[in-house]
Amino acid sequence: MTKYIFVTGGVTSSLGKGIIAASLAKLLQARGFKVTIQKFDPYINIDPGTLNPYEHGECYVTEDGAETDLDLGHYERFLNVPTSQANNVTTGRIYSHVIEQERAGAYLGKTVQVVPHITDEIKRRMLMLGQTGKYDIVITELGGTVGDIESLPFIESVRQLRWELGNNDSLVIHLTLVPYLAAAGELKTKPTQHSVKTLLEYGVQPDILVCRTEHKLNNDIRKKLALFCNVNINAVVESIDAPTIYDVPLNMLREQLDKTVLAKLKLSTKAEPDLENWKAFLGRLKNPTNEVNIGLVGKYVELPDAYKSISEAFIHAGSSNETKVKVQYIAAESVNDENVAEKLKGLDGVLVAPGFGERGLDGKLSTIKFVREHKIPFFGICLGMQCSVIEFGRNVLGLKGANSFEMDENTPHPVINLMEEQKNITNMGGTMRLGAYDCEIKKGTKAYAIYGKSKISERHRHRYEFNNAYLKDYEKAGMIASGVNPETGLVEIVELKDHPFFVAGQFHPELKSTVVNPHPLFVSFVAASLAHKKSK
Repeated sequence: MTKYIFVTGGVTSSLGKGIIAASLAKLLQARGFKVTIQKFDPYINIDPGTLNPYEHGECYVTEDGAETDLDLGHYERFLNVPTSQANNVTTGRIYSHVIEQERAGAYLGKTVQVVPHITDEIKRRMLMLGQTGKYDIVITELGGTVGDIESLPFIESVRQLRWELGNNDSLVIHLTLVPYLAAAGELKTKPTQHSVKTLLEYGVQPDILVCRTEHKLNNDIRKKLALFCNVNINAVVESIDAPTIYDVPLNMLREQLDKTVLAKLKLSTKAEPDLENWKAFLGRLKNPTNEVNIGLVGKYVELPDAYKSISEAFIHAGSSNETKVKVQYIAAESVNDENVAEKLKGLDGVLVAPGFGERGLDGKLSTIKFVREHKIPFFGICLGMQCSVIEFGRNVLGLKGANSFEMDENTPHPVINLMEEQKNITNMGGTMRLGAYDCEIKKGTKAYAIYGKSKISERHRHRYEFNNAYLKDYEKAGMIASGVNPETGLVEIVELKDHPFFVAGQFHPELKSTVVNPHPLFVSFVAASLAHKKSK
């Protein structure tokens, strides 16, 4: 029978519930259990697809085309197992389904209420993955903080499920904060006590406390938390600030979080966690033999979480190359033809990031022109690929006014055009080209050398595409379409013949990079940047 773990948060947001959930899942997976993680978000949006990255950070896209919370990226990077539509549920999705059912007459004239109708739907989705028979353990992370109005239906659903499942088949982990007051010179447990008290008022007793802290918890602090929060002392787990999120599984291993969980769920395993690959990755990450500076030119650089998967992919690729990757975030709007040399000074490689809309376009074009002409390694993702096509059209092919139809519907040369199936779509949410699509790579190209095979699959999130009416002119001038979708003919990858590394993809390779399998495009880009640095 599948076991269920619920992870709640208290005191403040951004304590790292997703990282704790992913770290616990990694430890349980390393012991041989089949584990998955799901995230329940309390906002009323159907999904984060229409949210500005400044609102919610990166929108993470799964293999099956779901636009989801960025925590699902952590789940995949830690576990190396794909997630799906079922792994991310929002209040908006819950209410939308219940209202559709009500309109269809499914409730037989009953008054539709939060309890039982909303909570029943939440419970149904909490159990859905466990009922597939694929998993021994399902970890459910509840977004928000205990005490938030938006979180109440989810907490109530957990209370009901605990009663229905029984103590041996479910448990609650409460992530909380134990702040340090410098003036008093001590850690304070009162915020955690109040957080647990609020949870108890809702009828939920946490089984384990994971305490985020800047200083180590001594035994007296642990005893106090255990006494006043009704948990065993061995269930008070220290989560001290770590240099990198990839240290957290090993920190949780030292705190025996996995053993405590298994004991409470009455699960036994003789195997100790197999974390040799993880430790090897950390060893390379923390002991680099080289260093490179890579510029990330984008629209949302004030909030690094907008490019979370890209920054993590650089960590994976850096470890693979035994190289520390220092990412310098550059606001696209701040770059122009006059200052581009100064803005990119000292960089060993440049990535032009994805995004939507015209803001920052000129800065991206100036950046790409400079790196193309000065043979600096370049990597473009989604809009970054489209910008490389626009820049090449204007400055090499001489297509005056070349642009994307997204930016200028009256452009004389729409080298990037609206996809045919997108032309009659009016709704914004969930209507782009989303999820995994196949790509065939031409032999003899840089892309083929990077992937080492001719058939790949990558994840997409876009409405516009390379206009194939211009393809012959581009290839004749030296920009090769090295990757093409076999069914639609959509250009997936472009590269330059006479450049040490100029590769751009319409897809999002960062979404498939994990600790175990760093993405080959990032690995090769970091290697090319290192080679460029050494050549200087």
